[in-house]
Amino acid sequence: MTSSLPLTGKVAFIQGGSRGIGAAIAIRLAADGAAVALSYAQSAAAAERVVQAIEAAGGRALAIRADSADERAVRQAIGATVEAFGRLDILVNSAGVLAVAPIEQFSIEDLDRTLAVNVRSVVIASQEAARHMGAGGRIITIGSTNAERMPFAGGAVYAMSKAAIVGLTKGLARDLGARGITVNNVQPGPVDTDMNPAEGAFAESLTQLIAVGRYGHVDEVASFVAYLASPQAGYITGASLLVDGGFAA
Repeated sequence: MTSSLPLTGKVAFIQGGSRGIGAAIAIRLAADGAAVALSYAQSAAAAERVVQAIEAAGGRALAIRADSADERAVRQAIGATVEAFGRLDILVNSAGVLAVAPIEQFSIEDLDRTLAVNVRSVVIASQEAARHMGAGGRIITIGSTNAERMPFAGGAVYAMSKAAIVGLTKGLARDLGARGITVNNVQPGPVDTDMNPAEGAFAESLTQLIAVGRYGHVDEVASFVAYLASPQAGYITGASLLVDGGFAA
């Protein structure tokens, strides 16, 4: 790592950083110079692979087991990050769950889990992170283009959870702006991940709705998050920003 990297000296915590978009973000922020801690709920082996990839490239990384639905675990994971690396500058909320069913059949258990992970954990992590951040702090949440467009049946609760992040982002930007902390919401479209593979059941119908005609890659989301985390993005806050190939156009 060289001192010319944009995130040199910064510390990032990635909530849900063991797979998919979260893992790509962890690796990219580390490549840009940040020390990175990442949480995982069950994928210990996957989380360790991310840590090993970062360390092999000369970076510093730490994996912490923490179910995002567990308030105490989220708070303790952020505390462990500060204890390990001495500070916290960047929070990325990337943990997410997806349950799809007609509203008449949607279980209350799935409703509670969706809100616990997709919304409640973002509030808790942002609250805890803000206690440690100074000027130049960054809070970035991975929302979804489905907050803007829900083109298939059964996704109402998921869309609701991601739409909640739009309002939360605006409110947090007001709360934290005077302290020099920015808060933004990145809304990916269909991206090739375990949750929504480019060769999966939904892929053919969704690809027809994407202006560029293809699924996104996790690195395309990670590069945008890296920009928002950088000093160059200090005048962007309270924004919900689409990275969706024109899916919502």
